[in-house]
Amino acid sequence: MIRALFWWLLALWSLAATAEETLHYPADPEAGTPQQLIVHAALDLPQVRPVLEAFHRSHPRIELTYRNLTTLELHQRFLDAPDAADVVLSSAMPWQYHLANDGHAQPLESDVVRRWPAWAQWRGELFAFTFEPIVMVVHRDLIERFGEVRSHEDLLELLNEHADALAGRIVTYDPVRSGAGYTYAIEESRLSPRYWDLVSALGRARAALADTTGEMLDGLEEGRYLLGYNLLGSYARDTVAEHPDLNMVVPEDYALVTQRLAFIPRLAPHPEAAALFMEFLLSEAGQRTIAEQTHLGGMHPSLSGPGTADALREEVGDALRPISIGPGLLATLDRLKREALLARWRREFQREVPPLR
Repeated sequence: MIRALFWWLLALWSLAATAEETLHYPADPEAGTPQQLIVHAALDLPQVRPVLEAFHRSHPRIELTYRNLTTLELHQRFLDAPDAADVVLSSAMPWQYHLANDGHAQPLESDVVRRWPAWAQWRGELFAFTFEPIVMVVHRDLIERFGEVRSHEDLLELLNEHADALAGRIVTYDPVRSGAGYTYAIEESRLSPRYWDLVSALGRARAALADTTGEMLDGLEEGRYLLGYNLLGSYARDTVAEHPDLNMVVPEDYALVTQRLAFIPRLAPHPEAAALFMEFLLSEAGQRTIAEQTHLGGMHPSLSGPGTADALREEVGDALRPISIGPGLLATLDRLKREALLARWRREFQREVPPLR
């Protein structure tokens, strides 16, 4: 029963049914005795390539193989062969935590780890290495017609006052089909007493429901939607940068932050190389690469400036709400809790409310 539920939930989480993608960096024969390193991940190549290249420059004697999979494929491959990869990293926070909690991760001990923020790791085994806000993307046409949307409260007011005018022009995750959307729904229902009012307002505006951030961004680019709610900021930034009609908004009242989690499997075939890679991910140099050459958000305590968690905190302040690494993540995998939350979500989304007077 539990295993079947895992596969169902993971299928919902999977961002795309794409084939495996691989990057390979051969060892430099002049750099010393070669070592192997195999990384299995759910992180797209354009985002991870700068990190891999920087690591390989620092450790040229390591032959690095990186396999990019969907979250479903990644998790299933690990369970089928827990000794096949040296490092596993994924945005599917609940499943990464579950694997570590079940004893599949080995501890990493080093000065780099000891300096890593306690809130961004679990037992020295599971580590967050990115800082990615969940955002809104707003079309200029909406702003010109209805004004700025800077917060969840602004969005709720907009939907309450202009539901008919915006019918079908808002898009958000479907928490029934999307694991990401479901996780964000869980977190928001804990954070905001008005979350269910917002769900009802989205329903009255006949909001479109999507499975992925990419699907929402496509609709925003094409002008089918005027506002996207709860998109992954690291993916939205490129689209917004290329389309001047779109604005990315990190909500001022509260902003969820998701993080990619990495661990070294207990049965990793090359644990020494794995430790070097993990230490690089968490080092100032590795995190600087993430901050300056990707949109994933560097979070090393000593880093500031564009592309860092520190800069985002300066912009948004105490409104940031990183999803905690801990037992609460397992609620995502609890069948009864899932059914209860989704039943209420459907009820609120479909609720008939008397028109405002």
